[in-house]
Amino acid sequence: MRVQVLTIFPELFEPFLSTSLVGRAIEKGLLEARVHDLREFTEDRHRSVDDEPYGGGGGMVMTAPPWIRAVRAVSGPSSWRVLLSPQGRRLDEARVRELAGRGDLVLMCGRYEGIDERVRATVVDEEVSIGDFVLSGGELPAMVLIEALSRQVPGVVGLADSVENDSFRGGLLDHPHYTRPPVVEGLAVPEVLTGGDHEKIRRWRQREALRATLEKRPDLLEGAEALGRLTPEQRREAAALRSMETIGTEKS
Repeated sequence: MRVQVLTIFPELFEPFLSTSLVGRAIEKGLLEARVHDLREFTEDRHRSVDDEPYGGGGGMVMTAPPWIRAVRAVSGPSSWRVLLSPQGRRLDEARVRELAGRGDLVLMCGRYEGIDERVRATVVDEEVSIGDFVLSGGELPAMVLIEALSRQVPGVVGLADSVENDSFRGGLLDHPHYTRPPVVEGLAVPEVLTGGDHEKIRRWRQREALRATLEKRPDLLEGAEALGRLTPEQRREAAALRSMETIGTEKS
């Protein structure tokens, strides 16, 4: 996978791209990540990238020419050009997998009050948001996206099961996890996990993933059901959990 980043703060990416899974993926050649300083694509002696907005108002707007020159300079024939923006489509696991499938991404990190609309009209293929809130720039969202994308590259995460069982992978949240010591603050590891029966463990993890999703993100469970993502076994388990929840509500 190849990822290129355009930003006016390239130094923000140096520690991120050399640390943990992302750093190891780059070192192994599984992920190529290059960061470009947008100011290198300006043509005035002050290397200006912003100006006052037409129509007045507070703040500054990033000018179009440097962005257009930069995007065209770093893009290849198959590059997919993504603007990190709170106005974009909200990022989720399904979208991460779709973007990973592109293989060659250009990530554009805006700043100030925004980018001249003509950039969107000429060199942006899509906008992506990491949530309904506003940050000072697109650098942190770009890092979030790169981290999520790196997990889709074969060989980056040591165990394939770690990715396959991630929250949201099958439309559900992940099941609870436990490790040593066996008892913490009087709370013991569920006995099923220490019994060695792998089929019982599988069923327990499936049930607890469904329970967590039902309790914390019922909208995800409803969506997975509507899209037919649940197996017959999962549908039966979800119905049983809902029945238990209803009985508990009636008793209370």
